[in-house]
Amino acid sequence: MRLAIDSKLCTGHGRCYTTTPELYSHDDEGYGIALVDHVPPEKLEAAETTVRGCPERAITLSREDG
Repeated sequence: MRLAIDSKLCTGHGRCYTTTPELYSHDDEGYGIALVDHVPPEKLEAAETTVRGCPERAITLSREDG
């Protein structure tokens, strides 16, 4: 699965990088950034949890084939 954060929607709550630092970090202003483009299978459940927990719905997971 492909992981992305929409920088226009993210307001920097930090839930993603606080709970799952192996998949997310933050920029100099505290906005979330994805550390990986493709989520390893063993991290998929954690990625899905952060997608559901993002207050702005800025995080998306999508199939790699479209």
